[in-house]
Amino acid sequence: MTRYGQFCPVAKAAEIFAERWTPLILRELLCGSHRFNELERGLPKISRSLLSQRLRYLEGVGLVERRPAGGARAAEYHLTEAGRDLFDVIVRLGEWSQRWFDPLIDEADLDPSLLMWDIQRRLNTERLPDHRVVVQFDFLGADPGSRWLLLGPGAPSVCWDPPGFEVDLVVRADTLALHRIWLGHLRYADALRDGLIELDGPRELVRAFPDWLALSLFAPIRGVYQAAAG
Repeated sequence: MTRYGQFCPVAKAAEIFAERWTPLILRELLCGSHRFNELERGLPKISRSLLSQRLRYLEGVGLVERRPAGGARAAEYHLTEAGRDLFDVIVRLGEWSQRWFDPLIDEADLDPSLLMWDIQRRLNTERLPDHRVVVQFDFLGADPGSRWLLLGPGAPSVCWDPPGFEVDLVVRADTLALHRIWLGHLRYADALRDGLIELDGPRELVRAFPDWLALSLFAPIRGVYQAAAG
């Protein structure tokens, strides 16, 4: 790991926190991912070997603890008190970026798998149906493909392959547009009007769908670039 050779607390903290992938691993742990495969879902572009290396390092410096989780080899990763104390740092980092920099993403930033992983953990659970509903997301344009969101009794879940249940609602969306909706850069109603998102299913589900989405934690923040644009 990088050493700055300075006594300054900022330098000492940066030696731990500012290593590539480390802030995102901490983000996932703070968002409730504890199993190795859950961390992989939230970090689809990191290699397994590098993720293992980073977790061992964070365990070594006292930010993460590894706990047995049933089975001979199964384990979970949990933040220690020192790790949990970084919650405000992670949130403020995202807020700072959303507020001060033009965050309009382009095709190079797209990651439908990460988007679906974030969607399933940022839902208005009190507004979800009380029976099983299968939502198929068809990504169109850049990085096309399909993902499935299972709602109903129990925790929501994402499937990367057809789940074996009848699909109740189909969401066809331009990949870039759906990312921008999630981040608060594009209004759902505007995307619907412009044909960037289309829904196919029973009227009650079509109407309810936008209320299910809590959107990104940072979506409510209005950036200075937006204020300048009026």
